Amino acid sequence: MNRSRIIVTALVAAIGLIGCGEEKKPEPMKKTNVEAPPPPATIDIKIGHVAPLTGGIAHLGKDNENGARLAIDEANAAKIKIDGKEAKFTLIAEDDQADPKVGTTVAQKLVDAKVAGIVGHLNSGTTIPASAIYNGANPPIPMITGSATNPKLTEQGFKNVFRVVGRDDQQGPAIASYLAATKKPKLVAVIDDATAYGEGIANEVEKTLKEAKIKVLPREKGTDKTTDWKAVLTKLKGKRADAVFYGGMDATGGPLVKQGRELGMKAVFTFGDGACTDKMVELAGASAEGLLCSQAGIPPQAADKKFLEDYKKKFNVDPILYAPFTYDAANLLIEAMKKANSADPAKYLPELAKIDYKGATGKIAFDEKGDRKDAEMTIFTIKDGKLGPIAIIKGGQTISYEDFIKASAPAPAAAPAAEAPKAEPAKEAPKEAAKK
Repeated sequence: MNRSRIIVTALVAAIGLIGCGEEKKPEPMKKTNVEAPPPPATIDIKIGHVAPLTGGIAHLGKDNENGARLAIDEANAAKIKIDGKEAKFTLIAEDDQADPKVGTTVAQKLVDAKVAGIVGHLNSGTTIPASAIYNGANPPIPMITGSATNPKLTEQGFKNVFRVVGRDDQQGPAIASYLAATKKPKLVAVIDDATAYGEGIANEVEKTLKEAKIKVLPREKGTDKTTDWKAVLTKLKGKRADAVFYGGMDATGGPLVKQGRELGMKAVFTFGDGACTDKMVELAGASAEGLLCSQAGIPPQAADKKFLEDYKKKFNVDPILYAPFTYDAANLLIEAMKKANSADPAKYLPELAKIDYKGATGKIAFDEKGDRKDAEMTIFTIKDGKLGPIAIIKGGQTISYEDFIKASAPAPAAAPAAEAPKAEPAKEAPKEAAKK
């Protein structure tokens, strides 16, 4: 009996010892819900761009659009903050077909879409009526054209309208004066395409030539779709004109000069910026050789090097004409928004009017009408099948393109001052020398 109790007691003790010797497993960690930080607040900002994206000058419209699009993409990559929020810019590109009626319809569409600003339009004939639509919005929507040159645009008194190129009453005298000084014509024929742009620049050219005592034949007319000029040119050939100026675009200017040469005309063919493109070589071939033309700003190849590299990288082509200016136009809208810390047109418009900005096309500031101060004009010619700048006109002064580029080049960085040579320790004179 006693022995049985002893055995039971020993078993109980052993079991107790085994239990005490077991290692307790750690309790599993309780999961804690860590909330992700909220996404940064954003502000969506729409900017409109309008140009002809179909028709004979669609290549110029796409060039303009590309310039604005590059600026928008760069702004988004920079993660710009406006009113404490990350700005998300969207470019709304519209096609006005170079038609004033379509232009106003598209303008109203963009107003209804509540865009914060406009880059465009391309043609003066569409830009002028569209500007009234943007001005009539509540509040007026700032618009900057990178290519419309008719003076009427900024003579309307609209405070929301700007341009970053020169005006035809600057460009017309520039090309006319260069023609008069270098070719010395005695009789000039003037033709226009009956658009606001074409007629406007032709008027300025005719006025300047007459002031220089050069005889000008009665005006000839076409349209922005005319490609058969033989009747007009046959008449002019009979008048023995020394030079022909055409106010119009390259789509109609190319056939004009080609047909003139086919008729045996020896006159100097001269054009404004609408026909101052590489497209003239494509349309007129060898007939384009030796023509003169002007652009209402610096040539695209003189734009900021980084812009040119970025444009080529993104679009795999070089800018044609006014892409550097539409790039600057979009950046000006964005810069004014940053300064005002607002995308509200009523709040950033005053900043835009007084802006002082260094863009791809140089320093930009506006006068009280919204025109660019101190705009340059460039004269081009076609030589060996290539369009190239030959002179820059600014403030009535003409300088060669080479001299302009030299003057515009940044000064080379000063070389670091040479370190003064350390004095060598005095050497002991040779014993033989010491003896002398």
